[in-house]
Amino acid sequence: MSKVKVHVFSIADYEEEEIWLRRQHQQGLRFIKIVPPCFYVFEECSPEDVVYRLDYQNRSASSDYKQMFQDYGWEYTGSCAGWLYFRKPASQIRQENDGEIFSDGQSKADMIQHVLKTRMMPLLAIFFCLLLLNWVRAFSGSLGKVDAFLIVCFSVLIVLYLCLMIHCGRKLAKLRKKYKPN
Repeated sequence: MSKVKVHVFSIADYEEEEIWLRRQHQQGLRFIKIVPPCFYVFEECSPEDVVYRLDYQNRSASSDYKQMFQDYGWEYTGSCAGWLYFRKPASQIRQENDGEIFSDGQSKADMIQHVLKTRMMPLLAIFFCLLLLNWVRAFSGSLGKVDAFLIVCFSVLIVLYLCLMIHCGRKLAKLRKKYKPN
């Protein structure tokens, strides 16, 4: 029997998502897929400690790529918005690095840099081209009731978008610094 849970993670919260998926599995819910933007589909299973890891590729995983992970004991479970999902029973992890899909900190830092380039930069472009320009355009109107409503709506969207961008940007920069070798 499947169960759907709603949970929102930003692009910078991938480590928290891994932990959350692991906890769900420990409680007897095996991750099946994500229905964007935030609907996680699970199936009931026996509670088990399973490690989940995410990789960001911004494209579908090739069969060779999936096979490489399978050779190291990782099961590919699917993808969503460029993120690839893998899992492995904790009982198969003998050494610390067996529980990681990246071989070193530089590989993680490179993935985070890829997220910044292919996700954050387009989001910034959307912000400046759509939200900010429409907000300025709404001010240039006659300030009728519709214009005032648009100004309020765009102002709220701008504040929310800025908060999200600051959260993601700061967190990704902190993660990149954490994983990048000195």
